[in-house]
Amino acid sequence: MGLRRISLSSMAVVALLATAATAQQAPPQRSNATSAAAPAVPSAPEYRIARGDKLRIEVYKDTYLSQSVQVRPDGRITLPLAGDMSAEGLTSIELRDRITGLLKEYVANPVVTVIVVETVDPVVYVMGEVNQPGSVPMRGPMTVLQALAVAGGFKDFADQKGIRILRRGADGNTAETIPFNYKDAIKPDAVAVYLKPGDTVVVP
Repeated sequence: MGLRRISLSSMAVVALLATAATAQQAPPQRSNATSAAAPAVPSAPEYRIARGDKLRIEVYKDTYLSQSVQVRPDGRITLPLAGDMSAEGLTSIELRDRITGLLKEYVANPVVTVIVVETVDPVVYVMGEVNQPGSVPMRGPMTVLQALAVAGGFKDFADQKGIRILRRGADGNTAETIPFNYKDAIKPDAVAVYLKPGDTVVVP
């Protein structure tokens, strides 16, 4: 009888140990908070071609049409057969598609690749009645007030209320004119006006 009691006790201990081991091996349950997918990290905006950039245009199996070009100060490039076109403000994919469309008239199923070989710092231009007119490099976001300061400020007879910002349209041909009043811009509650690469600030 004593042996039977010992055997039953041993079996109970083994059962308890097996249950504990199974509990340890079971994967922990995640809470709803940790199981939620992490928010996607926004990607950086795709680079857009600027004046002065050097490009390599490759047309598959056509050495004549393949060209190394530099974007001119007017934001345009010229290619054989495709002719003169705007490149400023486009991504390499958008420019590739534009060139492909122009070449289809002359080449069957052209395969075009656009590579940005070398970039330059974007610039804005300040013209008119300022002390140092010319191009102003953009080292980051730049306001009109900052560009005017880099240009040396106004001359004595500058029309500070009649300043204009000239901005080239997306098609490269049209231009938008944005009025800018310096007197309003320096007020404490004024909203900063930021420039885009290639903008021209005209101080009459």
